[in-house]
Amino acid sequence: MMGVGKSTIGKKLAKKLKLKFIDTDHLIEIKEKSTIKEIFENKGENYFRKVEKKIICEELKKGNLILALGGGAFINASTRKKIKDTCISFWLDLQVDTLLNRLKNVTKRPLLDKDQLEKSVKKIYSERKKIYNESNFKIKCNSMNKNEIVDEITKLYENSGNKI
Repeated sequence: MMGVGKSTIGKKLAKKLKLKFIDTDHLIEIKEKSTIKEIFENKGENYFRKVEKKIICEELKKGNLILALGGGAFINASTRKKIKDTCISFWLDLQVDTLLNRLKNVTKRPLLDKDQLEKSVKKIYSERKKIYNESNFKIKCNSMNKNEIVDEITKLYENSGNKI
């Protein structure tokens, strides 16, 4: 979900594990030479999702990395299947009130209606949580700091039978 801190946690996790970190939204912006918001405005969400899917598939083939997906990436069934087939996924879950606090001054999120932020965030969260639950692991982040989240991901990953 947008605003949970996927990029921040991903960078810290990658540093701890000495792995490469990729933020797919950032990579899309570089390859498209445009912001996510501009892509949505000029080419539409469908175009963005196609580019997103392609880039995620390319990055997954490389392996041995921490990949932070945009909040809507896991919603795509074929992207989700590819992720499930090739790696371990984590849903960083935050309560809606915390998300609202984090997103209240953000202007670059194309799916948020700034005039009805609470309604918009609740709608997106409600629509996505069932699919997010298909992740290998769900981490309730509200009562955890960044280091605790990174430690929890590391522990869950190692206990899943995979070694870093």
